[in-house]
Amino acid sequence: MKPDTVEGLTWPEHLQPGAVRLSWTSAHYDETIAFYRDIVGLPVIGEFSDSFGEDGTLLGLPGLSTHLEIVRGHGLPATADPLGQLVFYLSGAAAMASATAPLRDAAVPTDPDPHPYWAARGATVHLDPDDRRVVFAPWVFGAEPEPGSAA
Repeated sequence: MKPDTVEGLTWPEHLQPGAVRLSWTSAHYDETIAFYRDIVGLPVIGEFSDSFGEDGTLLGLPGLSTHLEIVRGHGLPATADPLGQLVFYLSGAAAMASATAPLRDAAVPTDPDPHPYWAARGATVHLDPDDRRVVFAPWVFGAEPEPGSAA
């Protein structure tokens, strides 16, 4: 099985996206952009200002068909849902250590109480400036055995 496909699983005929974007609001916009751009290392692929009253930054993932949009929040800061996570699946402990080294070097805090699933699987969970969880997992979902599972 290739890591980017699940055998027999395709987009429904009526839904054939050319790209997918995850978007969220940030109460700490400038710090959050710097976090994902400078520490995590996602490239900026676009920015917008005063677009229907919103400012935002688009951060690219490989192929530009998947990207993360951060929109400047207005008003009171929102509370981050502990299950609202960005997960990076990495091939092994060495890849996970390499990916998280910039976060450790920048003293980015880890989640003091990560979800038991991630703790049991050996993942590292950092908090972004809005306290959203950024998970670094030491296996590639669908392509490698899940650590600690009966698979």
